[in-house]
Amino acid sequence: MSSGSLSRRYAKALMEIGLEDGSYQRIGQDVASMANAIQASSELSGILTNPVFPRDDREKIVTSILQRIGASKTVINFSKLLLDRERLRILPDISRELSAMIDEKSGQITAEVTSAVALNSMQQSELKATLESLSGKKVQLETKEDPALLGGLIAKVGDLVYDGSIRTQLRELGRTLGN
Repeated sequence: MSSGSLSRRYAKALMEIGLEDGSYQRIGQDVASMANAIQASSELSGILTNPVFPRDDREKIVTSILQRIGASKTVINFSKLLLDRERLRILPDISRELSAMIDEKSGQITAEVTSAVALNSMQQSELKATLESLSGKKVQLETKEDPALLGGLIAKVGDLVYDGSIRTQLRELGRTLGN
C-alpha cells in the first residue's frame, strides 16, 4: 500500500473521530503541531523513525512532545499507534491530508501563490477575492517569492494551477514562434 493512500486512511479515521465529538479542528491542529515538531529536527525525526533506537525511549520522546503541545487524548493515542506500527515517518503526510479534509469540511481551501516579488496587502486582498470568486470557497493564501518567474504569479488552488508568470508566457511565445 502506498504511503499516500495509507496517510489518507489514517487522516480519514482521525476526521471521523473528530466529527463524532466536534473536535476535528483541534485534532488537526494537534497533529500538525506534532508533525511540525518532528520535521523541525532531522535528528529527532531520525531517532523517532528508526527502530534501532529502543521503543521505550522513542515513546518517552513522543510523550514529551505531545505534553509540550498539549495534545488531545485522541492525538496521544494516535501517535503511540503510529509509533507501535513504525509509521511515525508518515505523520507529515497524514497532517497534510487531514488539513485538506478539515478545509473541505469548513468550506476553505489553501492557495499557494508564488510571485516574482513580494505582494503588498492590497494585492493579496484582491488576489484572495478573485480566487474566492473562482473557487467558491474561502481562500487562505500562502505566499512565497521566486525571482525566476520574472514577473506575474502562479497560484495553485487545490488541483488547479493558474500560471500568469512572465516566464511561462515567454516560453509559450517561444513555442508559438518556433512552430
